[in-house]
Amino acid sequence: MTAATITTPLSQILRSWRRSAPGPLWLVVPLVLIVAIPVADHFLPPDIHLGHLLIVAPAVTSVVAGPRLTALIGGLAVASLIIAGAERGVLTTESVLVEFGSLAALAALLVIFSLLRDRLWLELLRARSVSDATQRVVLRPLPDRAGPVSIASEYRSAEAGTCIGGDLYAVARASDSTRLVIGDVRGKGLASISDTAIMLGAFRAAAHRQSPLPELVAYLEGAVRWGLAEFSESSGSEADVGERFVTAVVVDIPDNEPVVHVISCGHPPPLLLRNATATALNVPAPALPLGLGGLADDSYVQATFPFAYGDRLLLYTDGVSETRDGQGTFYPLAERAAAWTDQAPGPLVQKITADLQAYAAGPLNDDMAMIVVQRDETPDSPSTPPSQQVAHHDRHHPDAAADGVVHSVGDRGPTHGPGRPHPHPSHPAGAGNNWRLAPEQAE
Repeated sequence: MTAATITTPLSQILRSWRRSAPGPLWLVVPLVLIVAIPVADHFLPPDIHLGHLLIVAPAVTSVVAGPRLTALIGGLAVASLIIAGAERGVLTTESVLVEFGSLAALAALLVIFSLLRDRLWLELLRARSVSDATQRVVLRPLPDRAGPVSIASEYRSAEAGTCIGGDLYAVARASDSTRLVIGDVRGKGLASISDTAIMLGAFRAAAHRQSPLPELVAYLEGAVRWGLAEFSESSGSEADVGERFVTAVVVDIPDNEPVVHVISCGHPPPLLLRNATATALNVPAPALPLGLGGLADDSYVQATFPFAYGDRLLLYTDGVSETRDGQGTFYPLAERAAAWTDQAPGPLVQKITADLQAYAAGPLNDDMAMIVVQRDETPDSPSTPPSQQVAHHDRHHPDAAADGVVHSVGDRGPTHGPGRPHPHPSHPAGAGNNWRLAPEQAE
């Protein structure tokens, strides 16, 4: 259902649905029967009577038309039966009277059926319109541009008929940077919308502030933990509060510096696309998923990576990277994305989505979200080619490490120290999130 559905009157939608039937040809069948049966009865032997076939006329009409047209065709069918009986002189016979009563009763029932169906259809449209509008408020479409970056996104819910599920994304502008989040709550489909709303609400409330990225993620952890606990208590499901969490990657792209700051909370690493290569941005000290920060010291370490003009950043959920083909092999996202690094964000997202669906050879069995961000050249940007900009930044940044990654630490210090993986508990059963990186995603 598109956004136009929300603003279109339901009666107009219903009329449009009727017009989408196979044109006026559907009306030929009942009209031919109404005319042909009395004519055929005139030439058939006295012991053969086709009047009972007239019920087909209102039955066919009721499938694709409203109650008024069904009543009209039903009336014409009754009149046709009267004409057929009169021309044969059997109108008052018991057999014809039974046929007449049966046809009139069935035509009346079909009119009632058509009327009730239209009412139920309008109620369904109204409910879906409200649901669609509500879901779009929770998961707002991303803008095409935010500051100096272009953005394209794709979202697919695993549950048919919904436009939101357990995956989430959002973008917010600070005074001098663009901040994005992509995440995956435990579970999928409609059952996870409450957790999705909690996470997105917390991000939108805090992302526009000028606080450093580690403080933003710490705020998200506290808000998500409190929100999940409150929702579990109000819904009477306190038992699973410790099993609910949100994996996420939060990035900050400064307007005037060719870098990207990344904090990962148990989520698949973003891919940096440049010169036919796709490099996984593995942060040195990933944190626990949001909502589980109470299990460890909840300080957060941000890693800074070069992000020059013309580079593209691919953020995704495990619904993309863990899609399997018929043999059970994971989708080679990094390999496929590397072949399309020359594509603009919009075409790139479309290519990956189409290729993912062809790879799965069927409907996706998990929610899927994907964002492509491209840093565009601006009038006041340096004229140095992107590759030289990155090399210059890597050489001269005071915090640059030997691997070219600039590591910075939150106010409260790293939880486990730079370069050491963040330990985490075993993955909860049925969580639908894989915290371990696929081999092709490791640097």
